[in-house]
Amino acid sequence: MTTTTDLVSYEEALASYDPVMGLEVHVELGTKTKMFCGCSTELGAQPNSQTCPVCLGLPGALPVVNATGVESAIKIGLALNCEIAEWCRFARKNYFYPDMPKNFQTSQYDEPIAFNGYLDVQLEDGETFRVEIERAHMEEDTGKSTHVGGATGRIHGASHSLLDYNRAGIPLIEIVTKPIVGAGERAPEVARAYVRELREVIRALGVSEARMEMGQMRCDVNLSLMPKGAEKFGTRSETKNVNSLRSVERAARFEIQRHAAVLSSGGTIVQETRHFHEDTGSTTSGRVKEEAEDYRYFPEPDLVPVAPSREWVEEIRAGLPELPLVRRNRLREEWGISGTDMQAILNAGALDPIVATIDAGADAASARKWWMGELARSANESGTALDELAITPEQVARVAELVTKGDLNDKLARQVIEGVLAGEGTPDEVVEKRGLKVVSDEGALTAAVDEAIAGNPGIADKIRGGKVAAAGALVGAVMKATRGQADAARVKELILEKLGVSEG
Repeated sequence: MTTTTDLVSYEEALASYDPVMGLEVHVELGTKTKMFCGCSTELGAQPNSQTCPVCLGLPGALPVVNATGVESAIKIGLALNCEIAEWCRFARKNYFYPDMPKNFQTSQYDEPIAFNGYLDVQLEDGETFRVEIERAHMEEDTGKSTHVGGATGRIHGASHSLLDYNRAGIPLIEIVTKPIVGAGERAPEVARAYVRELREVIRALGVSEARMEMGQMRCDVNLSLMPKGAEKFGTRSETKNVNSLRSVERAARFEIQRHAAVLSSGGTIVQETRHFHEDTGSTTSGRVKEEAEDYRYFPEPDLVPVAPSREWVEEIRAGLPELPLVRRNRLREEWGISGTDMQAILNAGALDPIVATIDAGADAASARKWWMGELARSANESGTALDELAITPEQVARVAELVTKGDLNDKLARQVIEGVLAGEGTPDEVVEKRGLKVVSDEGALTAAVDEAIAGNPGIADKIRGGKVAAAGALVGAVMKATRGQADAARVKELILEKLGVSEG
């Protein structure tokens, strides 16, 4: 249950204060085994069935570093323009919580594997904003607590808790930004754009699916306010484990308004963690935030340092894929579209389906047309993501091909797509079953044109008198007579030929 919080308007907050953000993103790596043991990371297993003495922290069990986890960390660091450490080591982060079986987390503290980088992100209007990266370091995930008996699913009010340690030890990369300043009123938008771009980078690298709704990527939003003209950062709050792009933006916006209300009334901001509530878009207090010294970090004695050779790092760099921003800019130029058009494609989740449709043989304009038109409409109506529709890029390419060949017009093509989405088969099967091919027989078209002219003598006279635009009415009559299966362009040509009028 959330409590009411005093807020000032967003505009009032920004008139008096400058926001400072720090974003900490945890990415769950898609390795087959855990970070320091051989237990499986596969989802859906029975609780506590994927554990061993190492990830349970039993006495005498010794960890071993997952080499793929280290390689994934280096890939992420390079993609974020970071320096890669020649020598780094793990540390013990000591704290007690029931889902931490060892009472400490194996992480990296003052010696991360990647540091001092940046990520350029594009905002909705195409403006580019550079987010500086402080570090990206390796660590392990905790177990999962399920609090039972309360109204909110949180520990407060619960009668008991269930612990599943299957997740304990799964490899994580934590990516921490430097303080983000200068974004002003666009700070929440910058936060969303950064997490979105980071997600695309992670997916392009193939190191994680980065599905926020499944907890594979989660963001902690640190925020503070400075009075206009001040140079010293204010006290920050940390909104934990925000798990959607929209929520990242909403959490930052809410905290700006909340901080401003507290400061404007003469109050003091408490350094604490906070919980974000999807239903209200608000945050509530969690616990007072610890400082680094509270965790009593010290080097992990059971693990040797990690020292990636420069040759290995350069080999990994050479194998990096084309990164999302570079790819988008290349495609935008190849397709000859504006930044606004590309942003609309991204917002619709249509970029990869369009590219796959082009790869299957369609031209770029046709691929964009169908995915951003008919298919986007179907996705919106059904509440389905574009890439989850029951139609493949290859099938969309086939529809585009049938239109190009003149076998279908746009109206018929929409019916074909409707049939494919309904499970009636491939585009060719739907065309056959529904009898949707364009009528191309000249005799049949000529007969339909003659009938339309005879049935509309007044319109025919207007056309003879030079009002060529009136031909549209006769074209419509022919299309109706042929159930929309005539080639409209050819029908118009026949009408003008019959009436002795030239297009010009």
